[in-house]
Amino acid sequence: MYPARLIQRPVIHELSKNFALVTNVRQASVTEEIGLVSLELDGEREEIKRAIAWLEELGIKVEPVEIQTIEG
Repeated sequence: MYPARLIQRPVIHELSKNFALVTNVRQASVTEEIGLVSLELDGEREEIKRAIAWLEELGIKVEPVEIQTIEG
């Protein structure tokens, strides 16, 4: 979940450039007030943990989602 101040920032692009991860947007809804994104991350567990910590430092709320939830 993105706060309004980050809506215009290319966070997913930065994520894929700064970390050894493959990103895949599964679902997204973005308004002027908030951005909700279901993002699949593929990579080493430690790299994913570092990426999540970076996102949280930016003020993005990160919650794990099971892939079956998205596909169902």
